[in-house]
Amino acid sequence: MSKNIHFDSLVYCIQKLYLKKIIAYPTESMFGLGCNPDSKIAVENLLNLKKRTVDKGFILVAAHFNQIKKYIDETQISVQQKKNMLNHWPGPFTFLVPSSSSVPYWLTGKFNTIAVRISNHLSIIKLCTIFGKPIISTSANFTNMSPCRTRESVLENFGKNFPLLHGDIGEEKNPSKIINIINGKLIRYA
Repeated sequence: MSKNIHFDSLVYCIQKLYLKKIIAYPTESMFGLGCNPDSKIAVENLLNLKKRTVDKGFILVAAHFNQIKKYIDETQISVQQKKNMLNHWPGPFTFLVPSSSSVPYWLTGKFNTIAVRISNHLSIIKLCTIFGKPIISTSANFTNMSPCRTRESVLENFGKNFPLLHGDIGEEKNPSKIINIINGKLIRYA
């Protein structure tokens, strides 16, 4: 794949994020769907696209910790718990952490926690760095269907004009592990 195709698709996807649209992008293990987490309209459109209820909440993926700080209530996390998270990042680890009181329900669902991940995938790092904040990270699929692992399957499922960041998925075979930072419980195994 040429650098121009990747760069052009990156610029296009950033524009779509600013316009409160949904994009598809490569992650560590599959293609993901994402949008601006602070836009209720964008998140509602994503929920409708995936045929998913708001109760489940979403994962936020970011390029670095400062991008997710405002979504976390750090007063409820010990120094050791924060150190544990940072020791696993960047990488395929998602942590459930206490959410800030300002985080909207469309991100947390029925929970008082938010799921966050700092990615080591170069495409996600570029996307979040240029966009200036985290994006939602959910598998590129319809609820209860297999996730898309190729660009072709994304376009087949969501339409040939769906905004897609060109790039390759990482080498992970499974979605990120999800760990509750407060009790250490493993919610989703890799």
